[in-house]
Amino acid sequence: MRRALERLARLLLPVPPLVCHLVGQDGLHRISRGTRRTRRIILYFHGGGYVAGSPETHLGMIGRLSGLAGVEVAAPNYPLAPEFHFPAAFEDACQAWARLSELGYRPTDIVLGGDSAGGGLALALLGHLCRVGTPPAAAFALSPWCDLSLSGNSLHRNAGSDVLFPARRIGELVDLILGDETDRCDPRLSPLFADFPNYPQVLLHFSETEILQDDSCRMAQVLRQAGAQVVTHTHPNAPHVWHLFDGWIPEAREALRDVARFIKVHL
Repeated sequence: MRRALERLARLLLPVPPLVCHLVGQDGLHRISRGTRRTRRIILYFHGGGYVAGSPETHLGMIGRLSGLAGVEVAAPNYPLAPEFHFPAAFEDACQAWARLSELGYRPTDIVLGGDSAGGGLALALLGHLCRVGTPPAAAFALSPWCDLSLSGNSLHRNAGSDVLFPARRIGELVDLILGDETDRCDPRLSPLFADFPNYPQVLLHFSETEILQDDSCRMAQVLRQAGAQVVTHTHPNAPHVWHLFDGWIPEAREALRDVARFIKVHL
């Protein structure tokens, strides 16, 4: 899966021109395009099922989003399974947040974001930050994987229509991620089961034909029950994280513009 995603990125996910991509000694990838606001930043977590992906595989989409929003992106290259089991990715996410704090960014200077597993990771970090009283300015998640207990009905309902995230081996994937851990409902892994006090506004994008549809629908319900203002953007038949295919399908650019507008409101 790791090699397949890297190959897909090289062949089909081109990086737009004039993207600046630097890697700091702290391991954070700093990505920007065009004019950007100072002292404002997006902390973004790439997708890939916790076993694949990197800031490089998502560089095209992240660079485009930076240019549309006018904000720099910090993207950690968090540790992946099976070499590193849960909670390694979550702990790395917390360290990335701490690093931005050390650099002088206030919580209100940061928007959290991510796609697929990275979207779930962003929401897991959001729950943690809300509980300790330092919520970010806002958060967004694109086709997020929020429930590794695999209790959503869309895993079965949409199994025949999701061409990018096959459902038949998802249980094996969870086993790779967990290692010796047994609690699939741990909120650091499955933010669907987290508490969200002191919540900011959250934007969720998802497709009605992907296997993780119910993860987003139920995540929105949990957040709203906590009193959060949640904005949802649904597509009737787009692929999982269709935002990656900017330049190939027009819906991708419009979805990224929608995320950029959301960011501009909060930063």
